Amino acid sequence: MNKKRPTLKHLEYFVVTASILNFRRAAEQLDISQPTLTAQIAAMEDLLNLQLFERSRSGTWLSPQGRALLPAAKQLLDAMGHFEEAALTLAEGSATTFRLGVPPTLGPYLLPHVLPDLHGKYERLKFYVREKPHLELVQQLIEGEFDIILAPTPMNSPELVVENLFIEPLKFVVPSSHSLAVEKTVKPEQITGENVLTLEGQHHFHKQVQDICEQVGATVLRDYEGTSLDTLRQMIVMGLGVAFLPGLYVHSELHRPEALHVSELEGVSIVRQHALAWRKSSASRTVFRELTKSIRTILKKRLGSVVKVS
Repeated sequence: MNKKRPTLKHLEYFVVTASILNFRRAAEQLDISQPTLTAQIAAMEDLLNLQLFERSRSGTWLSPQGRALLPAAKQLLDAMGHFEEAALTLAEGSATTFRLGVPPTLGPYLLPHVLPDLHGKYERLKFYVREKPHLELVQQLIEGEFDIILAPTPMNSPELVVENLFIEPLKFVVPSSHSLAVEKTVKPEQITGENVLTLEGQHHFHKQVQDICEQVGATVLRDYEGTSLDTLRQMIVMGLGVAFLPGLYVHSELHRPEALHVSELEGVSIVRQHALAWRKSSASRTVFRELTKSIRTILKKRLGSVVKVS
């Protein structure tokens, strides 16, 4: 007589509960009742003859056995996801919804120029777009939360395929009242000692601006870190400092040239390389390579004067 095994549903309930360590919130995420989740976890424990969680008035924890089994459970769910993705790709070709991740410093200023043409070429192709900081994007792509991401390089992982798309310049931006607001090109020594505004440290953009400031002798204002590029722009307008802003943002959002002045930094290459990345094991890798070529073509057509296509 064959022994009963935990189902994929059991594994999903176990992994979600293990990630949250709260049965009520896990049940809400799974869209089931808490008693149902409790019963399913108990059934899984009976099938395995193991206790997966330790529960008390002070909280919920994974048992040592639960911690040992969690990686294998995640691998099984990921493998099933790849299987379903492969089946869908074979059955429907490009009629697929892909989970696309982008950083907030890029997505809003790039995708409106790209997605309409992509949808025109691939009528049945859909994207579910979510914004995350750079490091989260890469990690969640590896873990299967995203199917594909569009983000700045580097994305160093042997598990990923990374295809360069375009190079985006960074612009030096000052308030219109600043002494450098008359210059089209600024020499590095002219911004030595300047207070430079940037985003919070979780953004890849922050590290890049920090490196530029170290190179030219400017100071990163840690007390005035913005939460978004729009916030950063408002800070510049208010005279709190100067900043380096991505070229696509400048192209899309700086509609009041009288409030800000944009210039280039002479002799210093300040750019961001952006790429499309997906897992080597993805069943949709052929589709993603085709998308890469299409995006490059669209970029040359729509944004060729703003970015340099790879």
